[in-house]
Amino acid sequence: MSHPGTLILIMAIAVLAPLLAYAAARRLTVPVAIFEIGLGIVIGPDALGWAHPDELIDTLSTLGLSMLIFLSGYEIEFAAVRGDTLRRAVGAWVLTLALALGITFALTGAQATKSFVIGTALTSTALGAVLPMLRDSAVLHSRFGTVMMAFGAVGEFGPIIAMALLLSGRAPGAATALLAAFAAVTAGALYWAMRPRPPWFARIVATTLHTSGQFAVRLVMLLLAVMLGLSVAFGLDTLLGAFAAGLLTRLILHGAAPESSAEVLGKIEAMGFGFLVPVFFIVTGINFDLHALLGGGRSLLLLPVFLLLFLLLRGAPAWLLAPRDLSRRERTSLTLYCATCLPLVVAITTIGVDDGVLGQGEAAALVGAAMLSILAFPLMALKALAPHQHQARPSDSVAQTSESW
Repeated sequence: MSHPGTLILIMAIAVLAPLLAYAAARRLTVPVAIFEIGLGIVIGPDALGWAHPDELIDTLSTLGLSMLIFLSGYEIEFAAVRGDTLRRAVGAWVLTLALALGITFALTGAQATKSFVIGTALTSTALGAVLPMLRDSAVLHSRFGTVMMAFGAVGEFGPIIAMALLLSGRAPGAATALLAAFAAVTAGALYWAMRPRPPWFARIVATTLHTSGQFAVRLVMLLLAVMLGLSVAFGLDTLLGAFAAGLLTRLILHGAAPESSAEVLGKIEAMGFGFLVPVFFIVTGINFDLHALLGGGRSLLLLPVFLLLFLLLRGAPAWLLAPRDLSRRERTSLTLYCATCLPLVVAITTIGVDDGVLGQGEAAALVGAAMLSILAFPLMALKALAPHQHQARPSDSVAQTSESW
């Protein structure tokens, strides 16, 4: 490791960020990720210049993003996220994609590849960042939380699929074939995950849960590694594999060891939110090209434009197609949460810059707008939803909610 002090600084920020969020909560609820990104910028090369990421730091950051997407996939409740709500979520995302590609084609002068990069970035929702906020505000398992989970899941999964089809550099037919092959393998894995496990499975999960064996945790890590490896083997983005691994893990644990699943998830979240995910957000701040954003007038002007496009292109379709039983305040909150983005924007702009399609200034404006979205929109969403937080409609009965949809 060429710069051992960088990891120490990153872990120090990981400890400091929740303390700052706790102190700020007396007046304003600020997501921990905001402090992580902000402090990352401060210690980065464009500010104090203390942090110098190397291969190890970049690898940990990539694992952090994968873990964030994995935990998003794990939170998806198949029994609840279906029916009319899912159809509306898919419709809202497809409308967003069509609008985003149309507008970016017009703005870029019909530069197809650049339009695909920017347009795909504009369709994402940071479900992995939003779900912890919903959980902390005690609305995750309400009717609104279930709807947000559906819209957010499509906003997370849809751009990953679009990345595989539009940004892989392959011919559309070849990209579609590879994606279909990966989907077939994943479908087979999902079928296997839903099959009954032998009685010993639940016993060994419970027996090793508090020992050095940690069978369930090791199995989850194996599933994640296998799905990441499969996505690489198929030439797809690893985020697709991470999301699929989360879905698989939930089915296996809830089906075979339901009494231990919550505790196993707690251990995985401890690894994710306690170590890997903060590294991703802090490194995002460190790598943020502040000079490119502030050095040219065009890049700085693009930042509010992109922020507005996130709200209009991703948020407005969510408002229009939100389930009819949501109140006006809940629809407003849904709009703002859906327009909250960052992780996939970072991944997509990185692809664009590496391929020479996107300039550093444009990428910095997109990522900067995404940072502002994760700072401003959830705070506004929480405020809009606040009167309903103590009257949240539970969605414990899947059958009942499914009928109402």
